[in-house]
Amino acid sequence: MIAAFAAPLAALAFIGCAHAQPSDPTHPDAVVQYGGPDPIIIETAEGPVELVAEIADTEASRQRGLMHRESIGPNEAMLFDFEVEQPVAIWMANTLIPLDILYVRADGTIAKIIAHAQPLSRRSLPSDFPVLGVIEIAGGRAGELGIAPGDLVRHALFGTWEAGEASLEEADETDADDEPGEDAGEPVEEAAE
Repeated sequence: MIAAFAAPLAALAFIGCAHAQPSDPTHPDAVVQYGGPDPIIIETAEGPVELVAEIADTEASRQRGLMHRESIGPNEAMLFDFEVEQPVAIWMANTLIPLDILYVRADGTIAKIIAHAQPLSRRSLPSDFPVLGVIEIAGGRAGELGIAPGDLVRHALFGTWEAGEASLEEADETDADDEPGEDAGEPVEEAAE
C-alpha cells in the first residue's frame, strides 16, 4: 500500500522543486527582501547630501547586494548592515554597474571610499578598517557629491540620525532667513564678446 503512494508523491515533489525559487541569493532568479527605503544624510564639506537607501540587513540581502541590477538612481543607495564592527570585503561579481563603495565605522564616519568599482570583478575590495556598514552608490557619485573619508553618515544604524534631522532643520531655517540679493528676480544680461 505504501509503495502505491510513493511514486505519485515523488512526482509531486519533483514538480514542486522545478518551480521553487533558487536558494542561492546570488542567483538572478532568487527573490531577496531588503529593508527600507531609509533616508541617509552624509555631512560633507560642501553641505549635507541626502540619499535614499535599501537596507541589506540579512545574510541573503548582504550576499545579493546590487547584483544583477542594470541601473541605480543618482540619489539611491544600498546600506549594508554587518551587525558588528569588523573588517569586511566587497566584490563585484554579478554586479553589472560601476559603484562607489563607502566603508563606514560604527560611529558613522566614512573610513574609506573605493570609487568606480569595476563591474563583474571577483577582486576582493577590503575595508582595511573595522566597519559596521557599507554604502554603495552609483559609480562616480561620491566625487560629484563631495563625499570624502571622514565625512559623517547620519542613519539610525550608526546612532547619528537624530542629529542629522536637527542639522537639516537648521539648514532649512537658514535658507528661509537668507535675504534675496539686489538682482533677485531680474533677468541676468550676458556681456557680448
